[in-house]
Amino acid sequence: MKELTYTPMMQQYLEIKKNYPDTILFYRVGDFYEMFFEDAVTGSKELELALTGKDAGVEERVPMCGVPFHAYEPYAERLIARGYKVAIVEQIEDPKNAKGIVRRGVIKIITPGTIDSGLNDKENNYIASVISLKKAYGLCYGDLSTGEIFLNLFQSEDLLLNEISALRIREIVLSSNDRLIRLNDWAKKNGIVLSKVEKNTLPEQFLSLAEGIDSIYYPAIGALIQYYIETKKQLPLHFKKVKTFIGTSYLKLDAVTKRNLEITETVRFNRKSGTLLWHLDHCETAMGSRMLRQWLDKPLVDAEKINARLDFVQDLNDHFLEKQEIKLYFKDVYDLERIIGRIVSNSANAKDLVWLRRSLQHIPQIKQLVAGLSCRGKEVAACMDDHADLYRVLEQALVDQPPLSLKEGGMIKDGFDSKLDEIRSICKNSKDWIIAYEKEQKEKTGIKTMKVGYNRVTGYYIEVSKGAIASLPADCDYERRSTLANSERFITKELKEYEDIVLHANDQIVNLEYDLFLSLRKRCQECIVSLQKLADLLSTIDCFISLSEVAVQCNYVRPTFNSNRTVTIVDGRHPVLETLLNSAYIANDVTINTYNMMLITGPNMAGKSTYMRMLATIVLLAQIGSFVPAKVADLMIFDAIFTRIGASDDLVSGQSTFMVEMMEANYALANATKNSLVLLDEIGRGTATFDGMALAQAILEYIHEKIGCVTLFSTHYHELTVLEKTLKRLKNVHVEAKETDAGVAFLHKVLDGPTDKSYGINVASLAGLPKSILARSKAILELLEKDSNAKKEIALDLFNFDAYEAQSAEKEESQAEKIKARLDELDVNRMTPLEALNFLYELKEMS
Repeated sequence: MKELTYTPMMQQYLEIKKNYPDTILFYRVGDFYEMFFEDAVTGSKELELALTGKDAGVEERVPMCGVPFHAYEPYAERLIARGYKVAIVEQIEDPKNAKGIVRRGVIKIITPGTIDSGLNDKENNYIASVISLKKAYGLCYGDLSTGEIFLNLFQSEDLLLNEISALRIREIVLSSNDRLIRLNDWAKKNGIVLSKVEKNTLPEQFLSLAEGIDSIYYPAIGALIQYYIETKKQLPLHFKKVKTFIGTSYLKLDAVTKRNLEITETVRFNRKSGTLLWHLDHCETAMGSRMLRQWLDKPLVDAEKINARLDFVQDLNDHFLEKQEIKLYFKDVYDLERIIGRIVSNSANAKDLVWLRRSLQHIPQIKQLVAGLSCRGKEVAACMDDHADLYRVLEQALVDQPPLSLKEGGMIKDGFDSKLDEIRSICKNSKDWIIAYEKEQKEKTGIKTMKVGYNRVTGYYIEVSKGAIASLPADCDYERRSTLANSERFITKELKEYEDIVLHANDQIVNLEYDLFLSLRKRCQECIVSLQKLADLLSTIDCFISLSEVAVQCNYVRPTFNSNRTVTIVDGRHPVLETLLNSAYIANDVTINTYNMMLITGPNMAGKSTYMRMLATIVLLAQIGSFVPAKVADLMIFDAIFTRIGASDDLVSGQSTFMVEMMEANYALANATKNSLVLLDEIGRGTATFDGMALAQAILEYIHEKIGCVTLFSTHYHELTVLEKTLKRLKNVHVEAKETDAGVAFLHKVLDGPTDKSYGINVASLAGLPKSILARSKAILELLEKDSNAKKEIALDLFNFDAYEAQSAEKEESQAEKIKARLDELDVNRMTPLEALNFLYELKEMS
């Protein structure tokens, strides 16, 4: 077979592609990044680009598509969102020095975990590495755009996968010798990109990041650092010291619990609006919003640390005017964390440095206001470096609205650099020189209509109309440059020399401005550590202000904590539901003492699940250091919250609703301790009645005897209420409903004692089911309530809907006739207002 011989450029492309087989190459050619072969086919399909061809030295043209080099980022972002990786290929030598084709190479690889453009400002973009240890798994994860790195340890693969899911990690890096088969399969099913890294050793210069951490975790940390170097082609100098959760405690929330409590996404439609984070997040900065999300991910369990946060919120509540002034200054604070990341990676442009300058502008005022709050405020303010010298340099150097490109000038202010000012003066004076030169040429030739001009294509020129050409002196040194329809354009030696001076000056300006910008960026890089510390402090203050705003606006109370494992909540409310409801929210009490298990019965739609979620949400808010929606809240400190609420199946894994229910219940039972909060909603409803009731009772007994944790257990199995007699720490409560002639009124109030009715048919009526079905349901229910062995009679009469519909229609017709008769008897002119009102009540009773 004849060997294909490609052009030198295509051979270069194929040689680079060989090293990046699973990556789409954006190969720089002129003003475009071009894609070839299979990359072109994929790119044209995913990006909706025209698929063309390129001559490559072989008989058939190779597939090709391309995107403008100056606007490639949105295209790369779309590919990344679809799970691809993109490698940027640029010229890596000066074309003037090239012998043959200019050398090209990959300058960076963009992946879901390393992308630094198009990110959601208020969310972290996490990438993780996993290592398998003896009977455990190490997880190192971080946001490469901010430099935050975290480390955790899990005793089982289930716990590991749960954490990865809860953190919404987008990419997992594994060492080339790792064989985590289940993790591989699970990641693919969940749309998480898996990547390999050849080396996972922790470089010596980064050992300080892992200070105090056992060296067995170094490969996990090293894998992330090595992957950054491999993809970014530079060192991660902005990485912060690794924050470890190993050996430290925090309130554990698995992915299911986060979903059920709607902390960051609603159960339906996965929306941000209507979530706890949506309700709490009044932060002025993106980095404050991200920190608040992290607080919700990892609530505290140390009472001293929680109270330190609450003290700061209290101070802000007590200093309203100062808080509002700080908020005003925070409006000019940009996303310092990600700006710092771009500065370190040398991808920051002049706009980034202007944003940094604006962020630093009001630090002295913020510092002064924070110092005036309290002792804690003074401590925070003392740690804030206002970077006055850096701000002064950036203020003197950069214009307010610089261009995005670093290679077109217009970034540096006049007066910052004397050499730049000198060169600029040449260009600024060029207009005066041209006017003088034009006047001189008019006098020399006698042609008053000639003009001297400039365009980018031909440069400077002297334009003479065709009618005046004959008037040019014979000894004229004009050299024809171009011919137009009605004129000729000329150049002279003097004009050409001036053109060279001016054009060279423009090039000098662009190059000098670029050099000055690089020196400014380097100056910023020297302040990275202190800038990161400042960003962290500003984020923290922003979070406290946000919590304070919510506390004041929504009339929240400061929670207190006890060590006797009790809970007392007076007039507790669900924070989000209270905000969304137009009507008044019905507050409820929660009392957990020697009775730490509640068996909750009551109608559908009455509020059993809301009551359970209310308790969990108040606990969560309290342990992040927030005030809570209640009149009184005295709480034990919980170590975990587990929930089994609502119905869902898993079509991808082929698991039924009941299977998912049992797996979620098992996860809670396996991991809960006596200090956990467990919420179980209608366990057993996904299977046969007796199966479900038996499982529900067994789970209740197991929690009571083996775990002993605070548990709220809602059910429609009213037979379980007798367990109050045998399980000494269990008590019955119910959600109140009131029966009226018009139907059932849900009062949403939780009271002591059981109930024996679920009012399911009433809820079905509210949902609009046909009246014949409702009538049939009532008949069956009455039969069942009289005789539990009535199955035979039910079956015989099961399909007799026509009779019910006829009876229903006849009944409605009869009711209508009665109402009509009463209306006919009425003399409206003789009725008093009170009689009219009483008559309306009578009609309502009749209907």
